[in-house]
Amino acid sequence: MYSRPPFLLDLLHICEFIALFFGVLKFNSVKQSYWKWFVYYISYIFIYEIVTAFLSEVYKINVEKVSSLIQIPLEFIFLYWLFAFKSLKIKKLFYIFTLTYLFSMVLEFNLTNLKSFTFYSLSKTFGTLLLLILVVLEFMKQIKSDSILKFKEDKMFYINIGVILFYVGNMPFFGLYRNIIEFPEIWNSYYKYFMLSNCVMYLLFAASFIWGKVKS
Repeated sequence: MYSRPPFLLDLLHICEFIALFFGVLKFNSVKQSYWKWFVYYISYIFIYEIVTAFLSEVYKINVEKVSSLIQIPLEFIFLYWLFAFKSLKIKKLFYIFTLTYLFSMVLEFNLTNLKSFTFYSLSKTFGTLLLLILVVLEFMKQIKSDSILKFKEDKMFYINIGVILFYVGNMPFFGLYRNIIEFPEIWNSYYKYFMLSNCVMYLLFAASFIWGKVKS
């Protein structure tokens, strides 16, 4: 039997609110830098999650299509921008990864009608692979510079860890969903990790506001 403990969704909303709270609290210290867009991003995520949860619970509206077409792509593209465009300062990489990801979405829409297609979300899996490359490049950048000695003050350090735990950690859940869903016990375990790692990611985002500093 499939299990989705309601408290996990409530816990996620609390963690998102904590990240938003500290983002707003520290907004004056980041408003002159590109990090202000990270605060706006978390604000959008929190509002979106609350609204869609309300629509699903009260009006029984299925929001999965909206998530697939708008929400998830926005998350990936924003993270590509944050990692490649701003942190790594490789603008071409941002454009290449964004176009590649969007192409994978188009490809997915053309393949989902095939009965033999085994991936639940080709674009999400592909998007995560691209994000994994950026995470590795970011870690290499930190290791090769003096910033690794002051990792506590590096905002990208916390974001990197959060992205690894959630996006990279859930790659099997994303890519092999059609297979995993046939085994309720395995699906339930992955779902719990999916939700808890999401919570931890937003707490790490909050930590980036608390301890991280904007580089001059």
